[in-house]
Amino acid sequence: MRSVNASIPIYREVMAGRRTNLALLMVLASALLTGTVAFASGTAAGRWVVIAHGVVGLGLIVLLPWKSVIVRRGLRRRRTRRRTERWTSVGFGVLVLTAVVTGVLHSGWSRLLPGGLTTMQVHVGAALAAIPLGVWHVVARPVRPRRTDLSRRTALRTAGGAALAGAVWLSAEALWRTTSAPGADRRFTGSHEVGSDDPAAMPVTQWFTDRVPRIEAIRWRLHLTDGHGARTLALDDLGRTDQVRATLDCTGGWFAHQEWSGVRLDRLVDPAGGDSLLIRSATGYTRRLPIEDLATLLLATRVGGAPLSAGHGFPARLVVPGRRGFWWVKWVTDIRVDSVPPWAQPPFPLT
Repeated sequence: MRSVNASIPIYREVMAGRRTNLALLMVLASALLTGTVAFASGTAAGRWVVIAHGVVGLGLIVLLPWKSVIVRRGLRRRRTRRRTERWTSVGFGVLVLTAVVTGVLHSGWSRLLPGGLTTMQVHVGAALAAIPLGVWHVVARPVRPRRTDLSRRTALRTAGGAALAGAVWLSAEALWRTTSAPGADRRFTGSHEVGSDDPAAMPVTQWFTDRVPRIEAIRWRLHLTDGHGARTLALDDLGRTDQVRATLDCTGGWFAHQEWSGVRLDRLVDPAGGDSLLIRSATGYTRRLPIEDLATLLLATRVGGAPLSAGHGFPARLVVPGRRGFWWVKWVTDIRVDSVPPWAQPPFPLT
């Protein structure tokens, strides 16, 4: 039989592995939470969430040396009945590592990858693909918190790890600035500037399944339902032209400052009896906004002094200052005032 003294190193190794896995679980959950909030943040108030997401992501790199020991030990086990479990764990690790690497690439160097993909697309895609594998991994190999995990030593280790991750983040930011890397000028959301005051240079992007429709100006109609009832407007009926300078910040990882022209919605819409505005696109894409935002919204028909292009929302798109690009509904065909609260929708569009 193995002696008690001989068993102590094995026990310590198992405990160290358990604590590392528990720390990784907490860091991954924090990365998912901060990443989701950062994805939606459109004002400077969200800067700290974006910073926290970067620090948490680098925390995964800080834990990598300890996790690599656990991974090597697991790969040495030759149990056929656990082969699927083992390679599922490897796949999960690869996806997490891909998300971290592309996040660093996006923050420091470039938003573009070979083949037309962007670093943000791969970053978000890898993170989303890792979620089901992560859930499976937690169920298959649960790491249950213990009372001893709340000890002073654990708190000090956690604080030390967070401080180290923060130091790595600060070092990376200093490196981008001293080397004049593209990431040195990115916005507080993490987006890179593309096409400011040059609408033709802005990327053409849309949400998931949307495709750019071809709409004839003479046939376009806006269906409006508000306190005055239901009515239909043609492009020439929109009337006076208002202008606003606003920043389109796309969740694809780019932003652009532009001069937008059109009609303010508070000149067009009677909000009587409504709690929200439901904006619908010709593609079926919808977003619901608070009725209180009415005075800040613009139904734009021109950008940079020229009519909108098809890819940028011709003949009319919504301009929503202070919100990310997925709120800026393109190819608007329907505006409805109703009593449904603005939060009665998914936080992100599903299609």
